[in-house]
Amino acid sequence: MKLSRTLFATLREVPSDTEVASHALMARAGFIHKLAAGIYVYGPMMWRVLRRVEGIVRDEHDRVDCQEMLMPAVQPKELWAESGRWDRYVNDGILFHFHDRRGSEVCLGPTHEEVVTDFVRSRVQSWRQLPVILYQIQTKFRDEIRPRFGLMRGREFIMKDAYSFDVSEEAMKQSYATMREVYRAVFTRCGLRFTPVQADSGAIGGCGSEEFMVDADSGEDAIAVCRVSGYAANIEKAVSIIPPPPAAPASVLMHKEATPGARSCEDLLRMFPDLPLARMLKTVIYQASWGDRQQTVAVMCRGDRQLNEVKILNHLGALKLELADEAVVRAATGAAVGFAGPIGLKDGVRLLADASVEGVQGFLCGGNETDTHWLDAWFGRDLAQPETADFGLVQAGDATVDGGGAIEITRGIEVGHIFQLGTKYSEAMQATYNDEQQKKQPIWMGCYGIGVSRIAAAAIEQNHDENGMIWPLPIAPYAVLLVHMKPGDEAQDALAQELHDALEAQGVDVLWDDRPKVSPGAKFKDADLVGVPLRIVVGRDAAQRGVEWSERARPGEKEALSAEAARDRAVELCRAAGRRA
Repeated sequence: MKLSRTLFATLREVPSDTEVASHALMARAGFIHKLAAGIYVYGPMMWRVLRRVEGIVRDEHDRVDCQEMLMPAVQPKELWAESGRWDRYVNDGILFHFHDRRGSEVCLGPTHEEVVTDFVRSRVQSWRQLPVILYQIQTKFRDEIRPRFGLMRGREFIMKDAYSFDVSEEAMKQSYATMREVYRAVFTRCGLRFTPVQADSGAIGGCGSEEFMVDADSGEDAIAVCRVSGYAANIEKAVSIIPPPPAAPASVLMHKEATPGARSCEDLLRMFPDLPLARMLKTVIYQASWGDRQQTVAVMCRGDRQLNEVKILNHLGALKLELADEAVVRAATGAAVGFAGPIGLKDGVRLLADASVEGVQGFLCGGNETDTHWLDAWFGRDLAQPETADFGLVQAGDATVDGGGAIEITRGIEVGHIFQLGTKYSEAMQATYNDEQQKKQPIWMGCYGIGVSRIAAAAIEQNHDENGMIWPLPIAPYAVLLVHMKPGDEAQDALAQELHDALEAQGVDVLWDDRPKVSPGAKFKDADLVGVPLRIVVGRDAAQRGVEWSERARPGEKEALSAEAARDRAVELCRAAGRRA
């Protein structure tokens, strides 16, 4: 492709609304164009990248006999009501939903569990028809509260979603294991460095899930990892063994302390410098919502730990969990915000405690009275041990549950998520099969998502420098950038044309920078920005059939080669990377 014939324009300045490297570089290079918050036009270069990613995804899924299909983006509310997910997604505020001209309520699909379950239940009757794995590559829609980071958190994005259907839990787990290996192959072929981690299943549901995280400092997700034991989990799912609290001095009767203006543990530390944070128990007030009711929930936690709201939400089985506003806090405690405690909460408030509070002796807690705290409180003497479970966020330095090492917190970009759904959807939607004894049984399901457009952004986050993108060869928009230094020079024109034709004939796609009125310096700046991995420069040695070879991943390393040697090297590298025309 000749660059002079493409719609190509670059920006020298970084757009003001970009926050991460991938967003800034793709916008500068014209790969994407912002239409509205979280909604982007994919330019021709970006579309080539996405098609490359899709090709790898298709290869690896087809290799294990998955079947590609396409489902509609518009979905009827009735299907979501069958599965019980409509209220959860509406309450979360991420579902695009509206009424059509007939008055029926529909949504734009953020995912397709209901649709594919409906499709399969209409066709599968016998155990002989299973197992089957279906997949599609399609645009998804989620009304993100805060779209950001370009293609990493958009309201419209390209996703591959697959669904497995099996006759038993054991068979489902085998399909899950197969798809895990498919995912490893996909991300490896895309040139990504990634970590599979245990994950929370969220609104998708099911009995187990894993996320595939691309290692990146700019990632939105925190990951708990242990380099020694190999443990890895999303921070929302991670568990650990935390250091025990310090022992309390000899038992002292619980008593009230005036704490004017002390609304935080930091304030209390200034008043009680000898009292460790681990013996300060904070009580956080939440408002939990179900489809037909709300409840105020108070959750206790050690002062040196943080609560994990995902774990609380899952424990409650609620649709939504929010920090209570001032009016709710006053109604629950009788006090201003910052003085909530477990003793004397109003009727109807459900009290929970994070496992970190177990074993804490002689603690300080809110007095449910403005400017007041209780001091030297003991469970079992002054109050009963509340309903207790793991509601905490792991922290760096915590021990792993197997005792094999310590937790380290890193960051990553989620590019894939796989789930063992079990019979969650099949039971709710009556998706059954007849077993060998002709008895109806629920189908066991799994689902598997890959963020196709996210892969592109994640690849840039891992592969860029101050000058631009550095695309991994398997997914780059073009394999070779042919820089034609002086169009109009007879020797250069002839050699550039010959190289272009020879490479294309070998299945190597070439972007030919033949722009006649652009300076060499500008061409090289654009080349660095766009990040095509292999570069051949046709310049002053063209008459002797000499060219300059370089690779974007090795800036500053240049080599003089014959045209034939450069051609052969490009072909060899493309074949080694599994890149096909």
